[in-house]
Amino acid sequence: MTDRSNPLTTGPHRAPARAMLKAVGFSDADLKKPLIGVANTWIEIGPCNYHLRDLAAYVKEGIRAAGGTPMEFNTVSISDGITMGTEGMRASLVSREVIADSIELVTRGNGFDGVVVLVGCDKTIPGGVMALARLNVPGLVLYGGSIAPGHWHGKAVTIQEVFEAVGANAAGTVSDADLCRLEADACPGAGACGGQFTANTMAIASEFLGIAALGSGSVPATDPAKAAVARLAGERVMALVRSGVRPRDVITRKSIENAIASVATTGGSTNAVLHLIAIAHEAGVELSLADFDRISARVPLLADLKPSGRFVATDLHAAGGSPLVAKRLVEAGAVDGSAMTVTGRSLAADAALAVETPGQEVVRPVSAPIKKSGGLVILTGSLAPEGAVMKISGTERMQHRGPARVFDSEEAAFDAVQRQAITAGDVVVIRYEGPSGGPGMREMLAVTGAIVGAGLGDSVALITDGRFSGATRGFMVGHIAPEASRGGPLAAVRDGDVVAIDVAARKLDVEVADKELKQRLEAWRAPAPRYASGVLGKYARLVSSASTGAVTG
Repeated sequence: MTDRSNPLTTGPHRAPARAMLKAVGFSDADLKKPLIGVANTWIEIGPCNYHLRDLAAYVKEGIRAAGGTPMEFNTVSISDGITMGTEGMRASLVSREVIADSIELVTRGNGFDGVVVLVGCDKTIPGGVMALARLNVPGLVLYGGSIAPGHWHGKAVTIQEVFEAVGANAAGTVSDADLCRLEADACPGAGACGGQFTANTMAIASEFLGIAALGSGSVPATDPAKAAVARLAGERVMALVRSGVRPRDVITRKSIENAIASVATTGGSTNAVLHLIAIAHEAGVELSLADFDRISARVPLLADLKPSGRFVATDLHAAGGSPLVAKRLVEAGAVDGSAMTVTGRSLAADAALAVETPGQEVVRPVSAPIKKSGGLVILTGSLAPEGAVMKISGTERMQHRGPARVFDSEEAAFDAVQRQAITAGDVVVIRYEGPSGGPGMREMLAVTGAIVGAGLGDSVALITDGRFSGATRGFMVGHIAPEASRGGPLAAVRDGDVVAIDVAARKLDVEVADKELKQRLEAWRAPAPRYASGVLGKYARLVSSASTGAVTG
């Protein structure tokens, strides 16, 4: 397309708008070019998004060089790693909706011709993609990249090891001084958490969706090459504007299935289930929990990444990055390589450009997978009529049956673990932490990390209507739906009830007679909402079930 006349800035009647834009430095020439929004999720609270202000400068260079006028604006971000285990964590999932809504509002308000969204921490990625899918304005996502690993006792560490060391400290196996050393060394600079946790999971999923360029997110946050990646993102958005290619042209049923395959093959976060359903919703594509189980079952686990494996995200980049993962999945026939991307090429064409480092051990060959199927399974049963999500890449157990230890909040469960009141064989039940009941469906890394750190990771199960961090490992089931606060069966579980989890059968049941369970639920009364007003109160009233993506519109 030729440079279009933007209704915000064209014509004599728009003189007041031009006057205000000139006040901040835009010229007449600038305002005659395509206006490109640069949505930045920069904050100086935590490392994940800390460097995005600098990265935005390179994106804007690329936009200007390609004939556009960039206009940068900011939205919000909540650091999951910082707020984990606190009341503040309730804001995390809610922020996904606020991010999408705010990008939509600024873009619609200013009539941008295109949008680049800079993302880092967990919810900024799906929030940015949701906004693009909703607006359907030419655009793309650029992930800020992973943090470098820290080093402790001669091994590479991430924030995962810090959470687990908290449990080990309570159990007496890590000293206070050693915990302080780990705390000081685990996060050496800018970038998102370093394992295949939620940020890196959603980053690779965005590339397989086609809304981010393959390989752009693999480049670490502090790698000097990131500047060139950012400039290219600016140039690419101009190519999209001129070609007329829009987000819904690339976010399709087959690209969403490709994204699910990328999560499965890398042992990615269970949060991807929630986020990809929400993205599909915005793109007008039908997607269900059953699709994740079906796709994961046919996709081999190839990437040996934390939290269940040996390596971190910077190791993946050194091995060949996300293009190498894509090349493997194309070879395996596990993705549809014909899906188009924001590069203007197909996924298969981009994957063919992968350069594998000789001798790398991070991404296995298709002939020698870590496991023959991916890391995600969907369970149903008397405790989860609408479904529940489990990641099995980090556990070899396929069954667990034990007495319920019921807690009505994450804090109560964490306290029990720290007091060593949880014993081998128990099933820790955490309820009233769902999307509405939380509100905000908090992640449970503080509890799951403490369980592993206390040496109970191989003998205890945990089930919840809340979520898990991508750093969680062990026998953990989340996203149980319907949630307890809306009368789901989880609300009727009592201490001592036997809970049975059978991965092979995809079942999550409580061994209580149907009649008894029904009577308990009839006598049950919903607890008073934790927040009756404000954004959290509004969210609690509007949010959908986890099984449908926990969306608000």
